[in-house]
Amino acid sequence: MKVLKFEKLFAQLTQLNQPQRQQVLAALHPAAGLDRVVALIDEIRSKGRCCPDCGCERCHRHGHANDLQRFRCCACGRTFNDLTGTPLARLRHKGKWLDYLDMVLDSRTVRSAAKRVGVHPNTTFRWRHRFLDRVKDDRPERLVGIVEADEMFLLESQKGSRKLDRRPRKRGGRAALRGISHHLDCILVARDRGGQTIDAVTGRGALKVARLVRHLLPKLDPQALLVTDANTAYSAFARAHGIAHQAINLSAGERVRNGAQGAIHVQNVNAYHRRFKEWLARFHGVASRWLPNYLGWQWALDGGRVTSVEQLLRIAFGVINR
Repeated sequence: MKVLKFEKLFAQLTQLNQPQRQQVLAALHPAAGLDRVVALIDEIRSKGRCCPDCGCERCHRHGHANDLQRFRCCACGRTFNDLTGTPLARLRHKGKWLDYLDMVLDSRTVRSAAKRVGVHPNTTFRWRHRFLDRVKDDRPERLVGIVEADEMFLLESQKGSRKLDRRPRKRGGRAALRGISHHLDCILVARDRGGQTIDAVTGRGALKVARLVRHLLPKLDPQALLVTDANTAYSAFARAHGIAHQAINLSAGERVRNGAQGAIHVQNVNAYHRRFKEWLARFHGVASRWLPNYLGWQWALDGGRVTSVEQLLRIAFGVINR
């Protein structure tokens, strides 16, 4: 629009009545959200922008498409934008992304978020797991000092699957076998006294030493003191890898023991289990395949680690907050 024509229209805004002003604001709101998202994307990707195909950092501007600046790589000639190669590539309605991320911070369900943002529930479900895809990787590099570890179990779910490897259950149901069996997903959580937490869905059934080697050993500081319950898998794991270990016999009523480094207990990690299960209950059952994303979501919200949509958008691009 030409400048003179815009100035003439802008001057006429004072003649609008209240309903008309509200209508203009409603029409401008998506554009304002889009401008903010585009500016944030450019800010996040401007440092370290490179070709997603060959990794070359030399590129030049190559027009616009879908509200984003495109670039051409000087080495291989491929064109790309700032979303290429990220989980957010090809997602639409960019002007509503920040409104939706507010719903993520508020832990809204799929239908509730869809109603508030004004998109289809299928869209909010797709957005949920695209935005959380890299949130689950936002984890501390090491657990130090006294490290509490314990596992929890959730009924495995194939919600949304077209083919089941078992008989269907009505509204979740219960496990067909008593005790710990292959009908339960095992979730390992380890947490040090500084609040740093790692978690992993290790598989179905009881916790094994091989699973501890895969998920816990790379994150455990060699000088750390591992505190667990009396599960023999932890003691075998600690002996095999020379890790200091203390076991609390919960079945015998033991809760806290005094040690040289401080109080020996697993109350912090058990409290984290409780908070996660209470938070997860609002979604009325989640598929086992998406559990890592929900673990990352809870970790981002726990203790107010992520408090703004800008932080969440940065993590969604893989820019991890340390």
